[in-house]
Amino acid sequence: MLLPRRFTFLDYVSSSLVISGYRWITRFLALGCYAMLLMPGFIQVAFYYFFSRQVRRSIIYGEKPRNRLDLYLPKTSQGRKPVVAFITGGAWIIGYKAWGSLLGQQLSERDIIVACIDYRNFPQGTISDMVEDASQGISFICNNISEYGGDPNRIYLMGQSAGAHIAACTLVNQAIKETGEGDSVSWSVSQIKAYLGLSGGYNLFNLIEHFHTRGLYRSIFLSIMEGEDSLHQFSPEVLVQDSNVKPAVSLLPPVILFHGTADYSIPADASQNFADTLRRVGGKAESILYDGKTHTDLFLQDPMRGGRDEMFEDVVAIIHGEDEAALAKDAVAPPRRRLVPEFMLKLAHDVSPF
Repeated sequence: MLLPRRFTFLDYVSSSLVISGYRWITRFLALGCYAMLLMPGFIQVAFYYFFSRQVRRSIIYGEKPRNRLDLYLPKTSQGRKPVVAFITGGAWIIGYKAWGSLLGQQLSERDIIVACIDYRNFPQGTISDMVEDASQGISFICNNISEYGGDPNRIYLMGQSAGAHIAACTLVNQAIKETGEGDSVSWSVSQIKAYLGLSGGYNLFNLIEHFHTRGLYRSIFLSIMEGEDSLHQFSPEVLVQDSNVKPAVSLLPPVILFHGTADYSIPADASQNFADTLRRVGGKAESILYDGKTHTDLFLQDPMRGGRDEMFEDVVAIIHGEDEAALAKDAVAPPRRRLVPEFMLKLAHDVSPF
């Protein structure tokens, strides 16, 4: 009689590799389908990025690799414009300044200047390098944006996904520097009117295993974050609870966090928990949730749908909140142009691997 073969450790490893490989293949295919469905929109955005006179590409803000930023300027040059310093996402690995071109185009149509800051990605750099680059880019904007028609007294810091994490780390780190003795600074958190975080994660301890199951494996993630001992330093939600950091929290500008409830790349409670923590330690913060929206709905599908969408209008209302004339113009602004047919957007929502 044949006895069943024992299931060995090697069998376990082999089956795990097969499952892991299958998972990557299915996500790669889903990514391909997703990109093809949104391709009509991507082509139009790329054309605008490369050929519009309102875009100033690759302005140098520092000496390190990828120390470049893109500026999206409104068509009208009358008066000083509010400014959004934007840090794009990309899982700390594939971030690029051009990923913010759709946001830049649409906000500039509302008379807002957008500066998309590029930064070193892993493995070219680790999280410290990314924060350093973001800080230097923000410094350039604070000190030079008036030359491009921007109002240095109305600068808003914004980040999306990994970019939201980098921006939050940069802001908290800058506040800590300003409460220290003898630390020289080239910009101040007081120059930032508000921080707008879109679909970000702010507590790495809560996300490391989640990312591992999503394909950003623990070993890679810890390499990006410079080891397990550094997770505290680069978890803004954890860092602001440190009693030594309390004076820095009082310097932070208002923090508004946006998140979709159907986001499975970074769960929505990441924003809720950070906002709750900031309020508990004396900061000014709120989280705004959008029912049924995924990680990419808020940043890609909804903007490509055209018309009006809730999150975009919320962002514009915050930026124009103290400008009654701008708010009046927003109320009668023409709806945004549709870039992708509705059926393709719905399919993209269904197949999105993000």
